[in-house]
Amino acid sequence: MANSTSTGEVLVRFENGKRANEALRWSLFQLNKGFRISIAIIGFLFLWEAAPRLGLVNTTFLPPLTEVLQAWWRLLLSGDLADHTIASLTRSVGGFLLAIAVSIPIGLAIGWWKPVAQYLNPLLELFRNTAALAILPVFILLLGLGETSKIAIVFYACAFPLLLNTISGVRNVDPLLIKSARSMGLSSLSLFRKVILPASVPTIFVGIRQAGASSILVLVAAEMVGAKSGLGYLIQYTQFSFQIPEMYAGIISISVIGLIINYLLVLVEKKLTAWKQTYSE
Repeated sequence: MANSTSTGEVLVRFENGKRANEALRWSLFQLNKGFRISIAIIGFLFLWEAAPRLGLVNTTFLPPLTEVLQAWWRLLLSGDLADHTIASLTRSVGGFLLAIAVSIPIGLAIGWWKPVAQYLNPLLELFRNTAALAILPVFILLLGLGETSKIAIVFYACAFPLLLNTISGVRNVDPLLIKSARSMGLSSLSLFRKVILPASVPTIFVGIRQAGASSILVLVAAEMVGAKSGLGYLIQYTQFSFQIPEMYAGIISISVIGLIINYLLVLVEKKLTAWKQTYSE
């Protein structure tokens, strides 16, 4: 009896040790992976700090990273950074969500129903080749310098990546899936809802992520033209005032916001396309 008990304890200790080794290996693997991913960024930040201090560049035009971070902290404590960020995000998210609400249904209709495509494709081709910033003056003339024109230009910039990727997603659904669904007696509406729409989601999310990036980039440019708030206005104002560290602080803020938005969209995509990972396994 004692032998069996001691043997069980040995097995339990062996299993615990094995799990601990596996956990350690996994942690080391994650650390190594994170280091490989971030080594280029770390090198860039180190170069940014070192180049001005070594006299390789003029500190007036490119201050060290630590000075920029100090300026960013001052803007944060004063509340200016929060006010400008909220103004930009309100415009950006507003235009982005409006583009999703309008463009995805239209893209699904164009991709699935040929009569809709025949009527709307010529108009789509005309406008998608016109850069958003090229018609910014038109938006300002028609809608004024207020919030409406800013949201409208973001909507315009986001609409076409969403439209094109939605159309592509619908048209590139595996024909075997469609044939299999039809052989099971699904109606056109059920086929669209249960097969076409889920199969199109990965491609649609490519457009959503592109639109998310466009919503920030175009808005910043629009805020530099006719706005009294927002990160684009902050960057231009600090440039004209020759507050260079504050200018770079605004640029860093935009980059961080873009990374966060992209990360959140990737998480949402993974949740909505969990079936794809299961299917591939």
